Amino acid sequence: MNTSLSWVKAYVPDLDVTEQEYTDAMTLSGTKVEGYEKLDADLDKIVVGQIKKIERHPDADKLVICQVDIGTETIQIVTGAPNVEEGQKVPVVLDGGRVAGGHDGSKTEGGIEIKKGKLRGVESFGMMCSIEELGSTRDMYPEAPENGIYIFEDDVEVGADAVEVLGLHDAVFEYEITSNRVDCFSVIGIAREAAATFRKEFHPPVVTETGNNEDVNDYIKVTVENKDLCPRYCARVVKNIKIGPSPKWMQRRLASVGIRPINNLVDITNYVMEEYGQPMHAYDLDTIAKSEIIVRNAQEGETFVTLDGQERHLDKDVLMICDGEKSIGIAGIMGGENSMITDDVKTMLFEAACFDGTNIRKSSKRVGLRTDASGKFEKGLDPNNAKAAIDRACQLVEEMGAGEVVGGTVDVYSKVKEPVRVAFDPEAINTLLGTDIPKEEMLSYFEKIGLAYDEATGEIIAPTYRHDIFRMADLAEEVARFYGYDNIPTTLPKGESTTGKLSYKLRIEGVARDIAEFCGFSQGMTYSFESPKVFDKLRLAEDAPERKAIQILNPLGEDYSIMRTISLNGMLTSLATNYNRRNKDVRLYELGNIYLPQSLPLTELPEERMQFTLGMYGEGDFFTMKGVVEEFLEKVGMRKKETYDPNAGKPFLHPGRQANIIYDGTVIGYLGEIHPLVAETYGIGGRAYVAVIDMPEIVSRATFDRKYEGIAKFPAVTRDISMVVPKEILAGQIEEMIEQRGGSILESYKLFDLYEGAQIKEGYKSVAYSIVFRAKDRTLEEADVAKAMKKILNGLESMGIELRQ
Repeated sequence: MNTSLSWVKAYVPDLDVTEQEYTDAMTLSGTKVEGYEKLDADLDKIVVGQIKKIERHPDADKLVICQVDIGTETIQIVTGAPNVEEGQKVPVVLDGGRVAGGHDGSKTEGGIEIKKGKLRGVESFGMMCSIEELGSTRDMYPEAPENGIYIFEDDVEVGADAVEVLGLHDAVFEYEITSNRVDCFSVIGIAREAAATFRKEFHPPVVTETGNNEDVNDYIKVTVENKDLCPRYCARVVKNIKIGPSPKWMQRRLASVGIRPINNLVDITNYVMEEYGQPMHAYDLDTIAKSEIIVRNAQEGETFVTLDGQERHLDKDVLMICDGEKSIGIAGIMGGENSMITDDVKTMLFEAACFDGTNIRKSSKRVGLRTDASGKFEKGLDPNNAKAAIDRACQLVEEMGAGEVVGGTVDVYSKVKEPVRVAFDPEAINTLLGTDIPKEEMLSYFEKIGLAYDEATGEIIAPTYRHDIFRMADLAEEVARFYGYDNIPTTLPKGESTTGKLSYKLRIEGVARDIAEFCGFSQGMTYSFESPKVFDKLRLAEDAPERKAIQILNPLGEDYSIMRTISLNGMLTSLATNYNRRNKDVRLYELGNIYLPQSLPLTELPEERMQFTLGMYGEGDFFTMKGVVEEFLEKVGMRKKETYDPNAGKPFLHPGRQANIIYDGTVIGYLGEIHPLVAETYGIGGRAYVAVIDMPEIVSRATFDRKYEGIAKFPAVTRDISMVVPKEILAGQIEEMIEQRGGSILESYKLFDLYEGAQIKEGYKSVAYSIVFRAKDRTLEEADVAKAMKKILNGLESMGIELRQ
C-alpha cells in the first residue's frame, strides 16, 4: 500500500511533520512504513518562467535563444526544444539548480546540477525542463508533450515554485499492511491512523446525497443468486456522460501513488478505490441486455473475454456479473470487453460490491488473472463501505461535470454486518500491559480511531471496518500502540507462580543430544519428504514394510513425493556430502520422525515415531558405535543389560557386521556397518557405521530415578579367565552366563582380550575376561571366590567353551 503525504494531509490538515518523523511515529504506532521517496529529492531552484522573445541562434540551426521572465528578472536561455513559443509558461531551472535526469527519463543519483555557460558561443543562464527532467513521466502527466519542454497553463503565476505547481513537493510512503487491517488498504484508513498517531483532528471526505428526481430502479434491476459469495451489491446510474480529462488535483494524487490518469470516469473509479479501499467498476448501460444485472456462478467450461482482450476459461466456482443474456464481468477481478466504457458512452452503471475474499483469491488463481481490485477483495472487505464509496463516486461525477446522477441506489444487502462489541476492562488491560493508564485516556485513544464506548453496558463498539477487534487483548493492543510501546515500563509478571520444565520425552531427547555431542557427533537435520527411489538404494525387498509410505498430494517433485518410513537416507546423504567434500572423520546424529501409516490409503493420521539416528565414517568402528549406544542407554537409566542379535536381517547393512539392539526382550533399534553396495550407491568411499534407536521404546523404559551406594569398605578379589570359544558364541552370551552364575558377590566383569589366529584351532576364538568379586559385609575368603568361579566355569563348559591351557 502506497500513499502520498499530501493526500494524507488532505484529511489531516494540521499534520506538520517531516518524512522521517512520519515514518518513525507511524511505524511505532503499528502502521509499519517500509520506506519513502521524496518526489522533489533531486529538484532545486526551479521556477515558473514565461518566454518573452525567441530568436534564432546565429551558429546552430536547431537552437534558439529565449528571453525568459522569471518574475524577478529576465534571463537568457539557449534551448533546442522543438515546442517553444513566445508567451508560454515553462519550468526553468536557474544557475546552480538541479534536475532529476535527462530527456529520456533516466535518473541520476543526487540529480544533475545546471550551471550557466555558453552554447555555440551564446550565453545561457539556465535551462527549461521537460517532465522527464523533473523526475516524472508522460504516463503521470499526460498533458506533457512527447518531445520538448513542459508547458504550464496560462493561469500559473510567473516566478512561482514550479515544483510546487506540479505537485512534486511531496513524498510517497510504502507501508507493510497486515491482512487483518483491511481498513488501512485505503488512504482514509491511513489518514485515520496518522491522525490518531499525531493527536490531530481527522476530517474524512464529506459525502453529500446526489441524484436527480428520477428512480434508479427504472433503469436497472439487480438479482443476486449467490448471496454467500456476494453479501452486498450496490448500483447507481449516471446519464448524459461527458468524457474528458479529470482535474489536475485528481491527476496529481493518482500519479503520486503510481496510477496513470486516463479520463474522468476511469480516474474516479481508481480514485475511490484508493481513497476508500473499495474497488468499483463501470459498465456501459446501453450494452446491458434487458437492463438487468444477475450475480451468479459461471457455467462449467464457460469462456469469457475480459477487458484486456484475453479469453478466460471458467468453472462453476467462479462468480460472474451477468446481464439478462450474457456474462459481462468476472466478479471482483475484471469486467468484460462486451460492456466496456468507450468514448461514445451515454449512460453508465456504477458497481460497488462486496465479494467473498476466499472465493476471489481462488478464482483469480484459477482464471490466471490478478488485478488491483482482486488484491483488495481477497482480503475481505467491509460490506458497509460499499454504499459510502459509490456515493462518493457519484458526488465526484457531479462535481467534475462528468454526467447527471440518477436518484437512488439499488442496494442488495442480504445479511447486514453489525459492529462487534467487546467488554471494556481498564484494570485488566493495565494488568496485561504492566501500565497504569487512566480509563479516560484509553477511551481517548479509542475515540481517535473510531471505536465508540457504550457506557450503559461497559462495552467498546468496534466499527465494521475493523476486522481485527474481537476480544480484550485486541483493545489492549490499541491502547499499547497509541500510549507508546517505548513508554511501557519494565514490570515483573503477575499471577500464580508456576514452575516450567521440559516434558519427559524432551528430557530423554536432551540426553540423546548430550551423549551424541559428548562423543563427537554433530547434529544434522534432513527432510521428512523423500523419493520412492530411496528403497531401492537401501536394497529393501519389494514387500518390505518400509515401502508402504504415505504419498504427498502436491509434492515439490518426485524426489519429495513420500513421507519417510526409515531415517537412514537423510543420514547417508549427509555422510556422502561430507565424504565428497573430503572431510576426513565425520560423525553426525539426527533426532527426527518417521511416518508409519496405519493403513493405505489413509483413513487416520499416521504414527509418528522419533528416531535417534547416528552415522559416522573415518576413525572408529562397529564397537565404537556400540559404545555410544550403551552410553546413552546407561545415561537414561535402562539398568538391565541390553543384548545384540546378529541376525538383524537388514539388507542395507553388512551381513556379518550388524545387530538388532534388544532390551527386555524387545527390539529397540539396530546398528551396523553400511553394506558396501549401499555405500557405493551413496558415494561413500570407505566403511560407514550407523545406529538407529526407536525413541518411543526408550521413553517407555527410561528413568531418571537413581540409587546410590556407599563406597566399598572391603577389598575386591579379581580372577582372570582365558577361554577357547566356538566362533558362533557371542560375547553377550558369555557375559549372561557370568551374571547368572556369579552370585551376589559378583561386582563386575570386563572383556580384555579377543584373539583369532594360527594358535587357536579352526572354528574357535580366544576370549579373556577379568572378573571382580566383592562382598559388602565382609572380606572374601578364597573358598567364597573358588565356589563362585566353579559355578561360572561349569556354566561356560556347558556351552562348549574350554579354558585355555
